[in-house]
Amino acid sequence: MIAIYQKNLINSFFKCLAIVTVIFFCITIILNIFEEISFFKNIEDVNFALPIFLTILNSPSILFDIFPFIFLISTLYFFSEIIDKNELNIYKNYGLTNFKIINIVTTTSFITGIFIVLIFYNMSANLKFLYLDIKNNFTDDDKYLAVITSNGLWIKDETTENINLINAEKLENHFLKNVLITQFDLNYNFKKIISAKEVNIKNKSWIISNPSITKENEITQKENKIIFQTNFDKEKISNLFSNLSSLDMLDLGDLKKDYKTLGYSTILLSAHQLKLYSYPIYLSIMVCLSSILMFNVRHNKSKIFNFILGIFISVVIYYVNFFFKLLTESEKIPITLSVWAPQIVLFLIACVGLVKINEK
Repeated sequence: MIAIYQKNLINSFFKCLAIVTVIFFCITIILNIFEEISFFKNIEDVNFALPIFLTILNSPSILFDIFPFIFLISTLYFFSEIIDKNELNIYKNYGLTNFKIINIVTTTSFITGIFIVLIFYNMSANLKFLYLDIKNNFTDDDKYLAVITSNGLWIKDETTENINLINAEKLENHFLKNVLITQFDLNYNFKKIISAKEVNIKNKSWIISNPSITKENEITQKENKIIFQTNFDKEKISNLFSNLSSLDMLDLGDLKKDYKTLGYSTILLSAHQLKLYSYPIYLSIMVCLSSILMFNVRHNKSKIFNFILGIFISVVIYYVNFFFKLLTESEKIPITLSVWAPQIVLFLIACVGLVKINEK
């Protein structure tokens, strides 16, 4: 059974967490709605309700990304409250040490993190997918679609004269392997089929080596090399699959299988999955670190100072994570190291702070 003092601590922590979450959610709504309004400002027949609706759909995904910093600032706020109300001394009179208090809020954060990943993340991913699906209807991107399935890479590419349906078995470096291009005019009347074992897609002028070209009622033609103009290159195809936040955990697993079938790099996808698996631990470390900081600066009663301190720490941690992410994308360090290294550093700092925490 949970003791009364534990219930009070957990309830107080959740209260502070809820307040900070609502504040950040409102900030997210305000900032994002301006971005949506700017996007739709030149599009006719769009009322003000649509940007608001899209903002609501997109905000949970943004909130998930900043939850570690929300937990950090919430912990600062939580300890600021119990110190101001002299509750900390009351807990100590009942034999509660600083370490026990930190253990309670850290464990609570870990359990909450599990629910955030299993429930909130999957919900936010589905809302993000709906957000992107609706927003794509107001762009020209529906002319240039790409998807990875168990049958390889499929691309729909619409140019000024043709509509090309492209299928490739796999992707190796700048080359598509075993490519089949079915070309139509803008009214979807069949024109020709181009097949090749290898296509260089380094830029938007694809180089098709030894293609076989079949036209209706004509004999198959063979040429040594042709230049095929498209709207895609290797970089653009890679970017089309970079928004992993719109996929729930089951979709991520399916996509990873399709990536392997195609021969497409799974580095970013694996890093994203590992980030989700380690998310509860990350939240716990942030709360533990924040608790230690408050016990060391608790004599400072200014909530503004604590808030600024939390923002500063969050910015530093964000750029450390961003630095390791860049190293992963460039394949200079392993995926596991990129995810765990920042957390290990924070954990070691927290361990040093815990050594004499009961003396504070």
